[in-house]
Amino acid sequence: MYVDRIRFLGLLGLLGLLGLVTGNYGLFGFFGFFGFFGLIRKRSDELMRLNIAKAGLNACVVSLIGLAVAIVVVTTLGTLEAAALSIAVVFVLQVLTFVWSFNIYERRGAGQ
Repeated sequence: MYVDRIRFLGLLGLLGLLGLVTGNYGLFGFFGFFGFFGLIRKRSDELMRLNIAKAGLNACVVSLIGLAVAIVVVTTLGTLEAAALSIAVVFVLQVLTFVWSFNIYERRGAGQ
């Protein structure tokens, strides 16, 4: 059986603990990555690998479009705060797109 490395994305949830130490509450968003540990119970197959690839493509497209918009925002505003916020927004949109797309593809595949 193929071992999906996507399960290891759950380890990124440990970065949320840095929010407790540093006082930066924006790091608490990394706790959402613990949801990837739920895939440990799911059996891996070819359909799941295909759904991961499709969801990754969607996240890549969102990232490309988001970074293009972020570059325009940063060049027009020209502040460091705009750059940091733009990078954070693109990262959040990319991760949410991947998770949302993966859940939709898995739900469609289970109904067939």
